Amino acid sequence: MRVLLRVQYKGTEYCGWQRQKNGLSVQEVLATAVRETTGENAVMHGSGRTDAGVHAIAQAVHFDTHTAIPLSKLPIAINAHLPASVRVLSAFEVPQTFNARFDALSKTYVYKLYSAPVTSPLREGLFAFVHKRPDVSKMRLAAAFLLGEHDFKVFQAAGGHVKTTVRTIFDLSIKEEGEEITFEVTGNGFLYNMVRIMVGTLYYVGIGKLRVEDIPDILSSGKRDRAGKTMPPEGLYLKEVRYAVDQQREGN
Repeated sequence: MRVLLRVQYKGTEYCGWQRQKNGLSVQEVLATAVRETTGENAVMHGSGRTDAGVHAIAQAVHFDTHTAIPLSKLPIAINAHLPASVRVLSAFEVPQTFNARFDALSKTYVYKLYSAPVTSPLREGLFAFVHKRPDVSKMRLAAAFLLGEHDFKVFQAAGGHVKTTVRTIFDLSIKEEGEEITFEVTGNGFLYNMVRIMVGTLYYVGIGKLRVEDIPDILSSGKRDRAGKTMPPEGLYLKEVRYAVDQQREGN
């Protein structure tokens, strides 16, 4: 059977989601735990890559298994073999044709930053720190220009390889609470480093390096150097990946 897992992880100590030669990946750690749980060398297929230092509130992962362990007990069984920085939240059977990467209807990312007189040890590795506090009202005005379908090539870092850079952003909100500012963005897909560059561009608007009215021209230019900086990975979280199977299950 094919199983869909929702997996949460703190990415601080990993080289990213995908297995690599130069460090320990979340994919490798999860595959090892599944092998120790089921005795099977299953391949873990994630909804997409997360970079080194990036976290996941609920990464989506599918794999095939013949295990006799009930799905209701499978997360507990796998978690017994995982480090504290990775946890399986849930497990559901999905059709054999299901693919965690290609069947995603939408993805939601959260980016967290804070501005304070001194850096906070309690936020280390979990938030991005900025010296200059941005004007949130200006960032919200600029964010409105990013909604809808656009060619987001300008927000793609070097190294991204895709057939098309056109994506649709369904929602982009910015919340301010004390020293912390949280961005939440939902779209039908994202380019390499797209969220981090979007946040960096909005941050530049917030501190006056860019104007609100510059955003449409920046988008249409397609030139990476017109946009803002790429924000650090530690502030980024993959919050949710939605599928048709989720809607079907919630409707039952």
